[in-house]
Amino acid sequence: MTTPTTLATDEARDRLHELTIIDVRTPGEYASGHLPGALNIPLDQLPRALPDLRVAAERGDVLVVCASGARSENACRVLAEHHIPTATLAGGTGAWAAEGNELRRPDGPARTTWAMDRQVRLAAGSLVLLGLALAVLVHPAFQLLSAGVAAGLVFSALTNTCGMAALLARLPHNRPRLADLDRVLAALRAR
Repeated sequence: MTTPTTLATDEARDRLHELTIIDVRTPGEYASGHLPGALNIPLDQLPRALPDLRVAAERGDVLVVCASGARSENACRVLAEHHIPTATLAGGTGAWAAEGNELRRPDGPARTTWAMDRQVRLAAGSLVLLGLALAVLVHPAFQLLSAGVAAGLVFSALTNTCGMAALLARLPHNRPRLADLDRVLAALRAR
């Protein structure tokens, strides 16, 4: 198994022309702004893209990016298990943009999907409020719903993973259309 490396934003910017950049965020997040030249292969679609990613890694270095770096680290681990060497961008697209680097947006009508962290905050907050309301209106045992969400958030922070984000990523508005993913994989093969 290969060990993924981490590139700082200035290092990635200097090597942008020689890297194959894979953005593992949802299509909506990708549409909100991505690194120049990045191809969108959502994290849950990596298994389908493994053969093409292996070929891309044989041709040159692959940089995996997401919003903050957590999903790209997960993607790099998955790819390393399949002996595909990769690097991740320290701080993700957020750090890239914070340093004043250019973000691109797809041509044509953009999909309006909230960023995953915003979707998680909405879902978690809604579940907590629902648990509290049901505890007052129906039965105090519904407080366990709020406690369960709180425990999940603590676990998420401690492990730098997010089960709720993994579930939300499977919703139809967060998944790529098959034709879009096929087009991305064809572009990856053409590089």
